[in-house]
Amino acid sequence: MLDTVTDTAVALQGVRKVYGRGESAVIALDGVDLAFARGSFTAVMGPSGSGKSTFLNVAAGLDRPSAGAIMLGGVDLAGLSEKRLTVLRRERVGFVFQAFNLMPALTVAQNISLPLRLAGRRPDRAWMREVVERVGLSERLRHRPAQLSGGQQQRVAIARALVTRPEVLFADEPTGALDTHTSAEILALLREIVDRDGQTIVMVTHDPVAAEYADRSVHFEDGRVVA
Repeated sequence: MLDTVTDTAVALQGVRKVYGRGESAVIALDGVDLAFARGSFTAVMGPSGSGKSTFLNVAAGLDRPSAGAIMLGGVDLAGLSEKRLTVLRRERVGFVFQAFNLMPALTVAQNISLPLRLAGRRPDRAWMREVVERVGLSERLRHRPAQLSGGQQQRVAIARALVTRPEVLFADEPTGALDTHTSAEILALLREIVDRDGQTIVMVTHDPVAAEYADRSVHFEDGRVVA
């Protein structure tokens, strides 16, 4: 069993998420127990409505569970105020979504450093340069999102997620808006980040080809882990 402090980036214990009340209540998560080792790459799969997106939102601290515990780096998210939870997400969690969610008026460099500036922190120039080089954007720092391809925009989003040195990076269908060739490049980049940097990545995907880049797959059905 993994030690929740030293070996595990994220752990869920008996997590339930229920929307609504009474007869109209919908159980989105039904007693989920999962642990994600540090430096691992996990694909979360399942049909539409299976609970995988709800799982991501709850595990990442974007939504609170109805019951159960969520440990992120040894911290129980359930015990945090909204303010402390916001700070934890900003400093210890990275997000990459299907929609790149970049600020169109900002340059690539400004988009990448945005989480640090929102937190009132100065970017570590050496780390920023390393992240930019890792995702292949050194020649694009002064460009704006509209001047980039879809794959380049997703690379900006990945760099933005990494710049805070997050405990875990959650990716929600990160290649859903990309063509096959570009998807393969992005998935290879995520794989490299895990292998080279020891980053923990939890990726929700419907694509079995994308899941092959992960160390393991977790399958949801009707709010439960079935495989």
